[in-house]
Order: sequence, then C-alpha cells, then structure tokens
Amino acid sequence: MFDRYEAGELAVLVHVDFSSESDREDLDELELLVSSAGVKTCGKITGSRKSAHAKYFVGTGKAAEIADAVKSLNANVIIFNHALTPSQERNIEALCQCRVLDRTSLILDIFAQRARTHEGKLQVELAQLRHMSTRLIRGWTHLERQKGGIGLRGPGETQLETDRRLLRARIKNIQARLAKVSKQRDQGRRARSRAEVPTVSLVGYTNAGKSTLFNQLTSSDVYVADQLFATLDPTLRKLDIEDAGEVILADTVGFIRHLPHDLVAAFQATLQETQQANLLLHVIDVADPRKTDNIEQVRLVLEQIEADDIPQLLVCNKLDSLEGNLPPRIDRDDEGKPIRVWLSARTGEGCDLLVQALSELLAGEIVNHQLLLPSAVQGQLKGLLYQFDCVENEQYDELGNAILTIRLPIIEWQRMLKKTNGQLNDFVVEQS
Repeated sequence: MFDRYEAGELAVLVHVDFSSESDREDLDELELLVSSAGVKTCGKITGSRKSAHAKYFVGTGKAAEIADAVKSLNANVIIFNHALTPSQERNIEALCQCRVLDRTSLILDIFAQRARTHEGKLQVELAQLRHMSTRLIRGWTHLERQKGGIGLRGPGETQLETDRRLLRARIKNIQARLAKVSKQRDQGRRARSRAEVPTVSLVGYTNAGKSTLFNQLTSSDVYVADQLFATLDPTLRKLDIEDAGEVILADTVGFIRHLPHDLVAAFQATLQETQQANLLLHVIDVADPRKTDNIEQVRLVLEQIEADDIPQLLVCNKLDSLEGNLPPRIDRDDEGKPIRVWLSARTGEGCDLLVQALSELLAGEIVNHQLLLPSAVQGQLKGLLYQFDCVENEQYDELGNAILTIRLPIIEWQRMLKKTNGQLNDFVVEQS
C-alpha cells in the first residue's frame, strides 16, 4: 500500500512507440482525451522501446527525464498513454513525487465527469472500483484505521484487509443494483419485441458525430460537443420511417481503441442496447485521417461484446469537412441494397437519404388494400386506420359506405388484425 499524491490540472504526457503494432497508441488521441478531462498539457515526453520496462515502464533514463520535466514545469500529474501495472505506477510516483495516471484511469475519470443518470454513475463507480481493487491505497475508506498504542494493539484486521472487504461489499452492492436496471431494460426490450418495433442503434468511434446525427433524425437536444465521450448515457427515441413504421433509435457511448476491460464489463447493461438491435448504424468520421484504423477498432469492440453479427449500415459522416464539395449519396451492393450513406449530420445534408436507406432495409412486405366499411363500423375502424397513418385515399359510395385505400408494412397490418380480432379482413375488397 502507498499514499498517493494529489492530482492536479497541469500534466506531463508520456507516450512510447512500441515495435509491436498491437501495443501502439495514438499521441493525438491522448491529447484529445486529456483535453476532454479538463486537464492542461504543459509538456510531452516521447520515446520508443521494444517492450515495457518492468520497473518504470519507460526505462531508468527516460524515467529520470520525466522527473526533471515535472520539476522544471511544476506539473502535478503525469499521464501515460498506456496501461501501467500498480507497481509501475508506484515506482514512478516515488521517483517523480507526483501523481501518475495511466490511459485506463484517464478514461475512467472522463466517464465519471460525463455520467448524468443514476445508472451511468453506478456503472462508472463499478468500473473505478474494479480498477482500484488492484491499486489499494491507504485512506480509500475514510474510515477508522488500526492505531498503535496501549489497548489498541492486537490481532484484528489490517488496513489492507479492511479496504479489500469494504471494496468487495461495495462492488457486490453496485452489481445488485445494476442487475435491477438490466432487468428493467430487458422488460422494455421484450415489450418492444412483442409490439414488433425494430431497434436501430448508433455505434462508432468516439467523436464520430453520433449524437449530432441522433438529434437531426429525432429533433432531440442530446448533449453534443467536439470532445471524446461527450455521450455516456444511452438515449432512446421513437422515429417514424416510411414503409417500416415506428422504429426505436438508440444513441450509445462511443468506442475507443483498447477499450478498458473494466469498462466493457461495467457497461454491460448499456451495451445491451447495441447487442439486441435489429440494425447498427456505424457512424464514421470520414474527415479523420485515422478512419480506417477507427473502423477496425469499432469492429473489434463489437466482436468483444458479441454484436458483430448484427446487420450494419455504414454512415460516412462529416462530408462537409472533406475537400471537393462531394454530394450526399447512397452506395449500394450488387443487389441494389444500401450499404453506405454519405452525409453531414452537422448541416443535415443527406439525412433524408439515410431515412430512405432505413426504409429500404427495415421495411418488410408492404400491404396495399382497398377496404369497404359500412357506416355501422366506420367510427371505430376508421379511427384505428388513421391512428396507424396508413390511409392514402378516402371516398364514399351512394350508400354511405367508406371506400379506403390503405398502404402499410405487413407487420403493422397484422397488429391491426390482432386489435380487431381479424374483423378488418371481412371488409377487404381488393388487395395487392
């Protein structure tokens, strides 16, 4: 156990280039993460290694360079663009006499700042406690400590054992509360499934423009900012799609390379919105030079949460940031099925093409019927038909019968038949 130095808002960033591609991180992305956390960068230390140093991660010479930089720049926190072991954190803190955070701790800090809902706060706390359980420190409990002196010595719990016991109890308590939340979400999903309402989930790399697109499509006011992890808590809204009927659109947390395992485990309830979706809208920032790598990272995370087999529609966003004034468009496969939509969520240009693509992908068989409703049943049945917004034409014959032309997805027609115990079928005079 060790006492931690107080973290501040003036940071020295440390980035190491490793020869192994799987261990590499992006320095520009670290700067964005630090900025999103509200921390000011006062210096950057970079280097290259074949593998991490066991004691300091960066080697003794580079560790001394970091210590000198901290002293000369009056920094009060060192942020590594990598995952550190507890012993490496402790050794660097002892050498530099300054608080040390790794990439995982930084992401957890951003999530703690962004959490707004009760569920989000619980999920972040669970992730932090799991991460903290390997880095137990004195003072975590803020409770009574074992003290020396007459009458106070003896067997009893050590502080480390106390911390571990209290940590386990708190984790167990949060998991039980999150299990309740997960059960409630399951009930909502089952209700939507019974009503045969499809769910479309927005996924993509963090800061790709998912929330901006969500606001454009649903006329919502979800928080939007040009920073990483602006959205943390999932938001669901209804969306009416022509020929597909009512659809639930879900805005979810963005993904990032090397997403900490603790976060994936803690956000299982939230990620279920993605796992249970009928269609994924994979939003891509086409103006980002790292877009190819970002697409691959999203694929890896979807694989990690077992959502990689759900159908996807690629949404190439931020078209307005590309040179050449490219027009919005829909790319199709050999069968004419939409596979990619180019648009700008910020300006709204091309969003109508996305709605068109959703209609094509989600619409099943379309029903075109002509109904002849006698005056005795017109009030009840006409109200239901207009409620489903499927009446294209309405006329009356000389006997006062209503002649209605309707068009709607077959799923909606089956729902109406269920509501009327099949009565509507008796009034169909022409169908296609």
